[in-house]
Amino acid sequence: MSMKRIKTLLLVLLASVVAVVFLLPLVWMISTSFKNDFEALSGKMNFIPLKPTFDNYIKGFSGELMNVPILQWITNSLMVGIAGTAIVLLIASMAAFALARLKDLPLRRTLLSMFIASLMIPGVLTFLPMYMEFNALGLINTYAALILPYTAGAFGVFLLYQFFISFPKDIEEAARIDGANKWRLYTSIMLPSSVSIMVTLLIFTFMGIYNDFVWPLYATTSPEMRTITAGIAMMAQGSYTQSYGKLMAMTAAAAIPVVVIFIIGQRSFVKAITQSAIK
Repeated sequence: MSMKRIKTLLLVLLASVVAVVFLLPLVWMISTSFKNDFEALSGKMNFIPLKPTFDNYIKGFSGELMNVPILQWITNSLMVGIAGTAIVLLIASMAAFALARLKDLPLRRTLLSMFIASLMIPGVLTFLPMYMEFNALGLINTYAALILPYTAGAFGVFLLYQFFISFPKDIEEAARIDGANKWRLYTSIMLPSSVSIMVTLLIFTFMGIYNDFVWPLYATTSPEMRTITAGIAMMAQGSYTQSYGKLMAMTAAAAIPVVVIFIIGQRSFVKAITQSAIK
């Protein structure tokens, strides 16, 4: 066997081990979600439930879990994730286009440096000032408090800037010769050409908003306004501390929207990574 084949085999084995390490907690979560509380607490490492049951899912979605509005939490997470992602895509694409293609923009390089520098600031440093600001505005425990903080990130601007700055100038000049103004150039040329990178940003942004835990936990005070991540955390600390089957069932249900979003945008996600690698 040649050295090239041996290296390939070792890489495949390494990738398989890494995949198993990442998938093992997910498989255990799904397996536990079909166990009753007695079996889940038994401590036995059996991935196949001895007596599979759908009661954990049925009770969760039918509202039989006392004072736990699971469907409302999932609805809140979806609303916040979709609204926040839409705003991020709009703001980030417009800002990136202006910084990359509008040479007459005042202080363009300074603004770009500020955007990049803001990526170095840990989010924990801005948590308290942001909470105090929203509290002073009376927005705590509202959808505005759950959505607006995510729309001010610089990651999307930086990601799209890298794409727009490398866009062929010949196409832009041809569009200008045909009479396209800045808005037409943005909507008809740049956006259709950046579908793959926009889908990538959509996936990252939605997953980040949907899976966020700390901010929704402190930005909401009533059970009805919580997102699914904060809600499950409250369940784990409340009367369902030892109900591992119910907790795993709700966690598995909460993961479904993120998995669906990733499956739908998987091709564009891979395409964007490939294009970036080629560039």
